[in-house]
Amino acid sequence: MTQLALVIDLNVCVGCHACVTSCKQWNASGWAGPMVDENPYGADPTGTFFNRVQTFEVGSYPATETVHFPKSCLHCEEPPCVPVCPTGASYKREDNGVVLVDYDKCIGCKYCSWACPYGVRELDEQQQVMKKCTLCIDRITDQSLPEKERQPACVLACPTSARLFGDVHDPDSEVSVAIRERGGYALMPEWGTKPANHYLPRQKTRMHISEDELQRADNPLTKEDLTVYTGEETLDDVTW
Repeated sequence: MTQLALVIDLNVCVGCHACVTSCKQWNASGWAGPMVDENPYGADPTGTFFNRVQTFEVGSYPATETVHFPKSCLHCEEPPCVPVCPTGASYKREDNGVVLVDYDKCIGCKYCSWACPYGVRELDEQQQVMKKCTLCIDRITDQSLPEKERQPACVLACPTSARLFGDVHDPDSEVSVAIRERGGYALMPEWGTKPANHYLPRQKTRMHISEDELQRADNPLTKEDLTVYTGEETLDDVTW
């Protein structure tokens, strides 16, 4: 069976939120909409998002790093949200493996959100139904669109090509090759849900900086500056 999914490269994600805004724009007016924000700001914000980017600072000062972690429905091969749904509103398509919600059947009981270990189900405040990422199902199955445009909105919008889309069951697909050759991993596999979405890990690059390079007119940094930024007393083999 075909299993469509996203592969997200954490090494090049810059946390720009283009995936978030493009997702909101496409789905708010499409098959899965509306996606209301009755109170998007303030102490108790409400809003419906299919995709969110979480940002963390890791490490100890001054050697800290900022990590951007996009997260949406992982379209699990064994989705726990499906069997707990009392009305059958949550289901997995047999032709492409995408997990969806039938709004006409959903009663907003939140059972699916309690069952999901990834916290990606949200209650729409206006329609009072559960919503989640659909992989832009109305777009990827639209045969009237050129093939290169039959991709989720977030994939098309990403300025760094950090998001790949395809069939993870096809060993020759771009996503399968990326997972296999670049150490792709599933999120929290211990839950036994077999997430279809995968992540490509962050990598560190060893850079060699000589004293001569610090003396260039176009380099505004001094040795002292780099020592503060990197936490290294010397400039040999600085890790960025």
